[in-house]
Amino acid sequence: MTEPIETDLLIIGAGPAGLSLACFLASYGLKGIMISNAHSTADTPRAHLLNCAASDCLRDIGLDKECFKIGTHDDEIAQVRWAHSIMGEEYGRAVAWGYDPRRAGEYKSASPSIPVDIPQTLLEPIMLRYASQNGFSCRYDTDFVKFEEEKEGAVLTTVRAMVLKREVTIRSKYLFGADGARSLIVKQLGLPLTATPAKGLAINVLVDVDMQHLRENKRGNLQWMLQPDVDHPNFDWLCVCRIIKPWDQWMFIFVPKLGTKLEPEPTHDEYLKRIREYIGDPDIPARIRSVSKWNINEIYAERYTNKAENIFCLGDAVHRHPPHNGLGGNTCIQDAFNLAWKIAYVMKGLASSSLLSTYSPERQPVGKRIVQRANQALPEQIAVWGSLGMLEPTREARKAAFQELSATTPEGKKRRETLIAGIENCEHEFNGLGIEMNQRYESDAISVEGQGPPPAPPEDVVLHYGISTYPGSRVPHAWLNKAIPTKPISTIDLAGNGHFTILTGAGGEAWKKAARIIRGVSRVPSLEIRAWAIGWRLDWEDMYLDWKRKREIEEDGCVLVRPDRAVAWRCMKLGDMKGMETEKLEEAMMALLGWKT
Repeated sequence: MTEPIETDLLIIGAGPAGLSLACFLASYGLKGIMISNAHSTADTPRAHLLNCAASDCLRDIGLDKECFKIGTHDDEIAQVRWAHSIMGEEYGRAVAWGYDPRRAGEYKSASPSIPVDIPQTLLEPIMLRYASQNGFSCRYDTDFVKFEEEKEGAVLTTVRAMVLKREVTIRSKYLFGADGARSLIVKQLGLPLTATPAKGLAINVLVDVDMQHLRENKRGNLQWMLQPDVDHPNFDWLCVCRIIKPWDQWMFIFVPKLGTKLEPEPTHDEYLKRIREYIGDPDIPARIRSVSKWNINEIYAERYTNKAENIFCLGDAVHRHPPHNGLGGNTCIQDAFNLAWKIAYVMKGLASSSLLSTYSPERQPVGKRIVQRANQALPEQIAVWGSLGMLEPTREARKAAFQELSATTPEGKKRRETLIAGIENCEHEFNGLGIEMNQRYESDAISVEGQGPPPAPPEDVVLHYGISTYPGSRVPHAWLNKAIPTKPISTIDLAGNGHFTILTGAGGEAWKKAARIIRGVSRVPSLEIRAWAIGWRLDWEDMYLDWKRKREIEEDGCVLVRPDRAVAWRCMKLGDMKGMETEKLEEAMMALLGWKT
């Protein structure tokens, strides 16, 4: 048998989780191998909405600009519709993804990024190019077979090259399971999974159909098609139409009734007939590109690593859920962003290996929450469907229920109120800034010593983002500039970029000095802490006073931000620490990095 291939890092899976992990690791100058059993990057759109939190991660390595350039945004994705057909009667409409004037300010206050619709087919090649040009070798048509944990701490992985039809072994320091919803690595590790019974089946039908002539008045990122007056085929109880390439490529997602068996399988002609009915034009030219199925899941792992903490799982391998709120691919990217800097710091000798034990306790609660939230969105939608009569068992009953919406009776009024309340409640799905951004980590890589209790969360944690510098929170975004204005910069951009960062203000020069001193005297002399003073005639001007409103510390206090832009520690004011800045900062840093003092 040939000698194993040697590498530091081996990633199994090249979807959004694996590719983004390769990108973030490569940004630290690390090299590795990534394999995928797929033939290429994604051939169907699947995940598509890039939210502010994930875009901020890609911003760290400069990929956000390309995503914005080739993605869809602004008016093209700003609305969601409920209608009988795309051309036909409309039941309701909502402004989504932060474009509602009532919510736009909150989104702009949360992040320098804006939501972008970029299908997985377009996102993956961007990430693949970055990873492969910066140190990662990617091999498609390669199956994962098994792994063995060696006594020396390495992991020996067996893969099968499908083109060569032979098995190869790869020895790595770390193995990453980003192998999706049917993860073999999760299975071999025996990670405990919490699962509820599948909530049914959905069918994605990717279609080329030119609807440019409908663009003016029928815009919608998602269009829910509900036809209570029609006898539905067994594969189609209702349908949501999703824009892929404005306005000539679309995904029609059919949802059969729970428990329906698709026997025999629907033909392309049957799908096309229904698609044309949902468009509202029986003669419109249309061509099916692909048909795929997926289960509506509610599954999350209880932990993300093995005991030795040299095998890590991320993405759909450890959290699986329906696409409501658009959380799936975004959470994959954020898993990777959290993990990459920790791996890099350990491999570069900047942190103890114990830092890696913080990955699972920080990211697992996030994965659990997004799985639960995505599944909570389904009942919110069902309230809309029910008010339109879609839950009734027969066409006659559905038509009668639908007609009741027009009745000037107590029953009609109640049904209209239910419809309105249902659509309004769907704001949790389409403007759920809170579920995207309210991630406060708790682990040994976060210090809350002397901080008191965290601030109370927003009244509605799904809708609203609680901005804070309390340790574990993401560092707040605020636009800054110079005294003689140039191009503004966000606090988000001052932090990150592979470094710890100190943010302070007037009277906080001692913190900047401490950051310089630590590099020379700490047990990690190569550790670099960047430091910036924000305020009147300092490094950066707080031009809109946003930082003052959000920082929660005195001018001479400081906020210490991790490379993943999570607040690691803060000092509310210099006070009794005066003269001990270096000692306190070094003490915090060594604890956060796992070096016991």
